Amino acid sequence: MYSNFRQNEQSPVKIITRLNKNETWCLHACLFSTMSSSSGPLNEELQCSICMHVFTDPVTTPCGHNFCKTCLIKCWTNTHICFCPLCNETFIRRLDLEINTTLIEVVQHFKEKLNLGKSEVLCDFCDERKQKAVKSCLTCQSSYCETHLEPHHRVPRLKKHTLINAVENLEDYICQKHQRPLELFCRDDQTCVCLSCTEGDHRTHNTVPIEEESQEKKNQLLQTQTDVQQMIQNRMKKIEEIQHLVELRKRNTEEEKSASVELFTDLIRSIERCQSELLKMMEEQQKAAEKQAEDLIKELQQEITELKRRNTELEQLSHTDDHLHLLQKFSSLCSRPHTKNWTEISIDSDVDVFSMKRALIQLKKTLDEKLCQSVDVTLDPDTANPYLILSDDGKQVSHGDIEQDVPENPKRFGTICVLAKQGFSSGRFYYEVQVKGKTQWSLGVARESVNRKASITLTPVNGFWTVILRNENQYTACESPSVSLSLRVKPEIVGVFVDYEEGLVSFYDVGSSSHICSFTGQTFTDKLYPYFSPCRNDAGKNSNPLIISPVH
Repeated sequence: MYSNFRQNEQSPVKIITRLNKNETWCLHACLFSTMSSSSGPLNEELQCSICMHVFTDPVTTPCGHNFCKTCLIKCWTNTHICFCPLCNETFIRRLDLEINTTLIEVVQHFKEKLNLGKSEVLCDFCDERKQKAVKSCLTCQSSYCETHLEPHHRVPRLKKHTLINAVENLEDYICQKHQRPLELFCRDDQTCVCLSCTEGDHRTHNTVPIEEESQEKKNQLLQTQTDVQQMIQNRMKKIEEIQHLVELRKRNTEEEKSASVELFTDLIRSIERCQSELLKMMEEQQKAAEKQAEDLIKELQQEITELKRRNTELEQLSHTDDHLHLLQKFSSLCSRPHTKNWTEISIDSDVDVFSMKRALIQLKKTLDEKLCQSVDVTLDPDTANPYLILSDDGKQVSHGDIEQDVPENPKRFGTICVLAKQGFSSGRFYYEVQVKGKTQWSLGVARESVNRKASITLTPVNGFWTVILRNENQYTACESPSVSLSLRVKPEIVGVFVDYEEGLVSFYDVGSSSHICSFTGQTFTDKLYPYFSPCRNDAGKNSNPLIISPVH
């Protein structure tokens, strides 16, 4: 057992977690054989890494680390995540902590062994067999067993002596200059002194009873210990916060990866579709050229047949002796045949370059639309009205009945609305918002310079390009004057598209792939921000949030 322990070079405490009770006795022998030479390393192995003391009711985590049960429970207070304070491994479910009985036996044996190893203070007055001293007298500078200590409890003069628990190094408790007990503490020099010292070098110094100073130091130690424990708790919470942020980032990364895969899959489909259309066009052009060639060849062959017939007649007429027949046929046979002029007629060997360019331009336009329009939009809490509740990921907003405790900010709106963090001063962008289940909402874009504190009508003149829903089914484009919209179906997801240079803001019903309305011919000079208003919750009738949806 011992040789295996040395060869494996593993922590003895980790090995203990894997032993059964029948094997414990031999491990005890191995461990305490090492303790006889040096208990330092083993003492560290038997210390809780949280409180830094020898284990009390040790428990073992699934990752193999050991802690005091109370210390581990404190670490998990006010948190829903169970984790190892040493290696930070998290556990799926909350653990039922069971005391490691094998380890607690080793700890107890270790403590007993240390106590046995301590040197004993013997009575200075026992003649034959020395008894264990129970007290040391600083006045007498001697140690006494129970029997020889008795006069100190009975004789009035001896009762005034200073008794302490038995110690070997009595000289450390005696003033070496005056040979009197060190009963006082000099706060000026931070040293222990005797009464005679206060009459000499320490006469004007601030001295207090040593017990008083000791108690104050203990209080400071307790406060320091409390501070250290609080630092441990703060760092544990920071670990939990970091782990939570990592998990949140992981989820966001997975969502972005999924959105990217969908985007590029859509792009590939668009490219394949354009490629298919281009190849089809080229095949159709080839077939048309082949049909044209076939018709031209057929017509040429007909003319060749007719010319061969005339050539035969001319041959025959040139050898005839029938002068009358020759004169009758001469005019018709010598006149130019009624044939086509084939000089400028040809088949183009090149493809239709113009059509190809047109197809490629369309493909580029499709790519530009896919890559440049869809943007990742998140809500800006610094602009949100205090009654609005934003989700942690900045993708949802709803109206609450209670005003939130938020700091003053010049960017914050006084009306029930919020802007996105992302602003745009050029190009095109597109985003989608889920409005399902709501009876009121407002969506669109707003100028950066709009008045954020006053209640302003939503119009382009005031810097807003929006569509609104009121009374569950009344849709309006906020123009000057406003324009009522008649929608065939009630949108559940609304898409908003902006072309900054073209001065265009368009709204779409994503579900039915239909156009709702557009603001055209606008002139944008400020940065534009996506604008959202979930409107008031109307006693729960309009409590659903506006949700910024991934663009599919």
